[in-house]
Amino acid sequence: MKRIPHTFTIVFALIIIAAVCTWFVPGGEFVRETIEVHNADGSTSTRQVVQNNSFHYVDSQPQTWQVFSSLFNGFCDKADIIIFIFMVGGAFWILNNSHAIDVGVMAFLRRMQRLNRYRLIRHLGTDNIIITLVMLMFSLFGAVFGMSEETIAFSVIFVPLAVSMGYDSIVGLCMCYVAAHIGFAGAVLNPFTIGIAQGIADLPIFSGMEYRMLCWVMLTVIGITFVLWYAHRIKADPHLSPVHGIDEYWRNRVQQQDANPVVYSSPRVAWIVYAAIAAVLIYVAIAYPTTTIGIGNIQTTLPIIPILAVLFVVTAFPALRKSVHFFILDILLFTIFFLVVGVLGYGWYVTEISALFLAMGLLSGIADSQSADSLAKLFLDGCKDILSAALVVGLASGIIFILRDGKIIDTMLYALSNSLSEMGTVASVGVMYGFQTLLNIVMPSGSAKAALTMPIMAQFADLINISRQTTVLAFQFGDGFTNMLTPTSGVLIGCLGVARIPYGTWLKWVWKFILALIVIGFLLLLPTIYLNFPGF
Repeated sequence: MKRIPHTFTIVFALIIIAAVCTWFVPGGEFVRETIEVHNADGSTSTRQVVQNNSFHYVDSQPQTWQVFSSLFNGFCDKADIIIFIFMVGGAFWILNNSHAIDVGVMAFLRRMQRLNRYRLIRHLGTDNIIITLVMLMFSLFGAVFGMSEETIAFSVIFVPLAVSMGYDSIVGLCMCYVAAHIGFAGAVLNPFTIGIAQGIADLPIFSGMEYRMLCWVMLTVIGITFVLWYAHRIKADPHLSPVHGIDEYWRNRVQQQDANPVVYSSPRVAWIVYAAIAAVLIYVAIAYPTTTIGIGNIQTTLPIIPILAVLFVVTAFPALRKSVHFFILDILLFTIFFLVVGVLGYGWYVTEISALFLAMGLLSGIADSQSADSLAKLFLDGCKDILSAALVVGLASGIIFILRDGKIIDTMLYALSNSLSEMGTVASVGVMYGFQTLLNIVMPSGSAKAALTMPIMAQFADLINISRQTTVLAFQFGDGFTNMLTPTSGVLIGCLGVARIPYGTWLKWVWKFILALIVIGFLLLLPTIYLNFPGF
């Protein structure tokens, strides 16, 4: 089997192909006009759209040395998104270093086991409740902040846990990795997919949240139901597991492993951080006593910031008394709350969101007694880890510069719209969705695909009279589902390596489930064509 090229190699090859096309494809342009768009917070912004029947041919501009200058132009054009990716990646790396999420998960599992003394819990099944709640939590993490790489570390926890519960390593991988990627596909607030794709498509950030929330619920329910069905079969007959022999390693390890108790602590510096955050939140609550939240056409004014300030002060105090780990989890939880309020109430974009996540990471690290040098090193490690995703955004943007400067991007859109217009709207949406799905197999970076495809797909949506939000949803589904089977995904290969599951065995087990999700994704796209959802 031939090795699949690196994503950078694929993107640069596409730049070369785009440059070659400028020598053969006729030049052409649409006439564009500027319109006003109503944002989620009730404000208005402008967007350029294509005028109907305005295409005309112009002289083409063949590209040569511009292949190299397009890279520079691409980085400059997407500088805000690239910096946003670096800051978020560095912040979460600092938070993950505290192991707060690990401690929270294990504490949750221990508490669930103690609930087995209640009849209702025994009737529902403690194991079923644990699998459901853990998958729900990781799906939420995937939907809100795009948890992906972090699942490699969690596989070390949940694979032996599932084996010890009488299941197999596949169930353990499903509890964290599959759940997070189902949430990733049904993203609601994921800044790495929804935020970037909507920004490139000139849509209000995180608009259309209502229908995406419905999609996330449906996909999560389907995923949990499938895993529970599979887990029940394996519990009844362990030999039905395709990894039964392989899991002998985990069964031996579970028997031999000594429990390592968690060391709870509440360092003095964490109390200082608590007091500082409380003081800032009280000041902000006084400065902004009410907030007008806009969701679609609904506007509601509420004292949200004072409520969140009080809730943080009340919940963070006992959390910190128990352990700094739970205090950091509280910081993460309220970061997500303020993200929602900022986006819906104050029109936040990448600048404000980057600052919020950076503050979260630094405060978490300080509370964890990290020194300034340690915080800097951790932040740089996070940037290094996310470097590929950030750089590929600029590289992919270079393709658009070649097509745009060569005067052929509008010609391609015109030809594509003419060929698909005869197929009907449903078929056109299906083709866009299929294209995103297939592209994800060789280019699993959501940021790269957004930078590459959204400028074209968003304008194509204008030509066939469908919502740009539909193209974002098609990108979102296409980017998410095949992540769980493509061998180009470093996260998948990493998780399989940790779980000791051969890729061929995993592919044979998961492909039917992924195919079902792809079909369901297409069905979820259809209502956006015929119904008027908020943000669409």
